[in-house]
Amino acid sequence: MRARFHHMHLICRDLEGMIRFFSDVLGARLVLRRKFGTADGASLELAGATINLRVAKEDETLEESSAARYGYDHLGIEVDDFQKAYEELTSRGFEFYTPTQESHGIRFAFFKGPEHIRLELVQRID
Repeated sequence: MRARFHHMHLICRDLEGMIRFFSDVLGARLVLRRKFGTADGASLELAGATINLRVAKEDETLEESSAARYGYDHLGIEVDDFQKAYEELTSRGFEFYTPTQESHGIRFAFFKGPEHIRLELVQRID
C-alpha cells in the first residue's frame, strides 16, 4: 500500500479565529465553509494539504485536555526562512515553548497557536 497525507481535522471553539490564524498567519487558502454533521466548519488548503476545522456538534460534549496526550501532539509547519518566520510570529504575539534547536538536518522550535494548539516551525538545513 502506498499512502500520502490527505488532511487533518481540528475541533475548535472559535471557528473564525482559527480560520484567520491559518489564513493570515500561515498563508492557507479558505476553500469552503461547510457543515460536519451538525457542526459549522471550514476546509482550508495549506501547501497541498487540507485542514478541516469545526466547532462542537450539537450533541457533543468536549473536555479540556493537557498539551501532552495520546493522539494529536503538534502540527509541523515548514518555512524557507526560519528566522524571518520566527520574528514574524513573535511580533504577532505567538509564544514559543522551546528555544530554536537543530537536529537531523532541520532547525525547529515549538510555539502555541490559537486555542493552545501546538505547532512546530521547521526549516531544512544543509
